[in-house]
Amino acid sequence: MLEEVERWLTRRSWSVADRKVDQLLVAKATRGSTVSVVLPALDEEGTVGEIVSVIRRELMEKAPLVDELVVIDSGSADRTAEVAAAAGARVVHRDSILPRLPALPGKGEVLWRSLLVTSGDIVCFVDADLRNFSADFVSGTVGPLLTDPDVQFVKAMYDRPLGGEPGGPAGGQGGRVTELVARPLLNLHWPRLAGFVQPLGGEYAARRSLLERLPFPVGYGVELGLLVDALHTVGLDALAQVDVGVRVHRHQDDRALGRMAAAIYRTAQLRLSRAHLVRPELTQFERGADGFVARTHAVDTEERPPVREIAEYPAGRAA
Repeated sequence: MLEEVERWLTRRSWSVADRKVDQLLVAKATRGSTVSVVLPALDEEGTVGEIVSVIRRELMEKAPLVDELVVIDSGSADRTAEVAAAAGARVVHRDSILPRLPALPGKGEVLWRSLLVTSGDIVCFVDADLRNFSADFVSGTVGPLLTDPDVQFVKAMYDRPLGGEPGGPAGGQGGRVTELVARPLLNLHWPRLAGFVQPLGGEYAARRSLLERLPFPVGYGVELGLLVDALHTVGLDALAQVDVGVRVHRHQDDRALGRMAAAIYRTAQLRLSRAHLVRPELTQFERGADGFVARTHAVDTEERPPVREIAEYPAGRAA
């Protein structure tokens, strides 16, 4: 891991417990900040209502941290919009936003369009398929933006049990596309981002002034694209991450993961034209007694030549 990243991990990685909601409310009032929370949703009637209810109860009624809670429905065939509205969200259909520009399918398209129908100077994105949802996902990611004017972009980090619950199957961590595609890409081509525990996580917050300047990949590549482009726009020290505990959600099947991986790889391809450093190391994270611990490993890059080029190979076979 780069020394710069090691320093960043000590300066820009926090726990949600480091900033109490009362402290955030004072900082919010002092700076006159406003916070919008956006849930992109497609056929999430089973989970979206609980997420909306928790945010409204904990962060709008008990503590006025969130000013605006919006669910962007990207064409659900179920009762997602009805359930979200009943729970207290403002629901906007994707196709009603900027109708002169036909919508493309994909999560990134929904996030991009959400900027046109929200007003907060801090925007927090939360996936709509989370279970056992905690308001910490919101307060944790917006916290550094409210208290530190130098921070521009904050990702949530968390455990991600594969079986859907903590203590699931052996080796049961989700984030398979993260470990098999995104983390190797970032470590090899953007090593300054190697410190992010959950680079593809759907829970993050950023200043609107930054999001307005970034292109949005329309599909699954949006998280990788925003993270890479934020790095080049505002620098590593303006990026941060906050440990919010455990994330439980619906896991995709292998074919869906393949499509996700392809989109992420294509997003990286489009950005590799900038000729970034390639570094043959991979940093992964394990939960330790005091939080996440970074472990850096060398990536195998050596190759053996064709065996016919080896002098000891039998001459007859080489011929």
